[in-house]
Amino acid sequence: MEISGIFTAIIVGLIIGALGRLVLPGKQNIGFWLTLLIGIVAALVGTFIAAALGVAKTSGVDWIELILQIALAAGGVYLASAALSGRRRS
Repeated sequence: MEISGIFTAIIVGLIIGALGRLVLPGKQNIGFWLTLLIGIVAALVGTFIAAALGVAKTSGVDWIELILQIALAAGGVYLASAALSGRRRS
């Protein structure tokens, strides 16, 4: 992977991770790096699912792909936050 591809993945991961956190109510007790990692994974998995459904390449903005990515990021943030807060209570 070239350097610009890595930077693009990080930027997209930040945006998707942040949007995933925004759609969840309340405060999520996860750090910046975990949000970034969840965002990158959600972006990649969301793109794969959109391609499998045949909606990854459209003219204009790929809204379905973007919604899939944000939903996956929100789910990942929720699971990570629940796992970390469960671990802190013990």
